[in-house]
Amino acid sequence: MESIITNPVTSATAPTATSTVRVNTIGYVAFDTPDVERLTEYYTSALGFTLVDGDGRSAYLSADGSNHAVVLNQADEARARARVGYRVDGSLDDAATRLTRAGYQVERRTDVSPTETTVLALAEPQTGMPIHLYDSSVEIARPGTDAVAPTKLGHVAAYVPSLDAMQSFYEELLGFQWSDTIGDFFVFMRCNTDHHAANFMKSDKYSGMHHVAYEMRDLTHLQNMLDHLASREVRLEWGPGRHGPGHNIFTYHRDPDGNVIELFTQLDVMDDATGNYEPRPWHDGVLQYPRTWEADLKAQNSWGPGNPAMRDR
Repeated sequence: MESIITNPVTSATAPTATSTVRVNTIGYVAFDTPDVERLTEYYTSALGFTLVDGDGRSAYLSADGSNHAVVLNQADEARARARVGYRVDGSLDDAATRLTRAGYQVERRTDVSPTETTVLALAEPQTGMPIHLYDSSVEIARPGTDAVAPTKLGHVAAYVPSLDAMQSFYEELLGFQWSDTIGDFFVFMRCNTDHHAANFMKSDKYSGMHHVAYEMRDLTHLQNMLDHLASREVRLEWGPGRHGPGHNIFTYHRDPDGNVIELFTQLDVMDDATGNYEPRPWHDGVLQYPRTWEADLKAQNSWGPGNPAMRDR
């Protein structure tokens, strides 16, 4: 199991703009599971991922046939979002220097995956979840993937006790940008032009992962995936619908460990020059821009019913 690194951060050593590391991509998410074989079967058979490496106690799965997007590790208990990997601009040496100057303890590791030869590991504040930063990957060439497979890992959402502190960490230390907020409890953050790669829900009741999301190319691709899941007795818990922030069409179901899986398409693209949304026909208004949404049905789903879990925090 991944060791947890404690960050001795105080107000005097909190990250500043000069210490910012620039994340440009969410690379992979890891899950601990008591049954690697069962969860591997779900990802390869139900979701169409490609198994690119594994030894029975771990599995590395790819959505596009090259670098892995999902890691499964054998453990006594299931744990979602066991770690998350992000690709950064610049070198790891530069990132290590910036992180250390900001007061964060980092560890350089070469034993975490078959594709990232070296990563910098540090702990996410509040949760202690290991974050892996890498600057390059070794391509693992494989034949074409299943036609229903998602195009990529889109984002990972998690419960946190303090929203402001987590948002500050991702913005000020890792270079994320704010995209939207729902009420005072759900924030969406991006590391490239995709509307969000990470989002956090404030909760006094729950911890851990809220959901993980994989992108589908378009509506036809999503439809084909849903028919494929139905043929394997995988049932939706929510959707199809359209979210407010991000405006993506979504569906939610659970994997065999009970983790919430979102499949989505038509996620908003942000204009880096202005910080606004690129126009889309389904936008409500001429210009869309980052804002705080009312915590109402429209923010959850402009097409139909809301999700009870959004109200149960």
